Amino acid sequence: MSKPRVATVWLAGCAGCHMSFLDLDEWLVDLAQAVELVYSPIADVKEFPRDVDVTLVEGAVANADNLELLLQVRERSKIVVSFGDCAVHGNVTAMRNPLGDPGALVAEAYRDAVTQLHGTLPDPEGGIVPALLPRVLAAHEVVTIDAFLPGCPPSADRIRTAVEALLAGQSPELAPAQRRFG
Repeated sequence: MSKPRVATVWLAGCAGCHMSFLDLDEWLVDLAQAVELVYSPIADVKEFPRDVDVTLVEGAVANADNLELLLQVRERSKIVVSFGDCAVHGNVTAMRNPLGDPGALVAEAYRDAVTQLHGTLPDPEGGIVPALLPRVLAAHEVVTIDAFLPGCPPSADRIRTAVEALLAGQSPELAPAQRRFG
């Protein structure tokens, strides 16, 4: 019998959710024996694979690369989980939304600032810096999400509860204290 194929994805966020995932400590050894980790920022895999059973998505969708990756994740995963408050509702990453046009913000930071170094803007066409989207989006604003795992970051216990349920083919039932944001 083949092991469930599991992935974790890091979009626009601080990586706190993945740090909390690593706080699962010795349970990670049990998890590693039970699943095949096929994609993650903690593994050196360059392209999101096909036929993934469960994908945890950390971070909001803030730029063109985030958008492209999330669309691939949804197409190639059976179950997609919004992993942490940035994926669930935008959280800190979306704080730029009320500031308006991201192009104007980039221009101010890179070209118009008094302490400018070179006075040039990062070029999204050059492939180094992806183009910012007009608004930061929560994952469910882009694709269908199958489960939500709130928290900033979610605690290791909350992550374990959800992952164990998902791997058992169940919906992750979080205790009332685990359902709150933050």
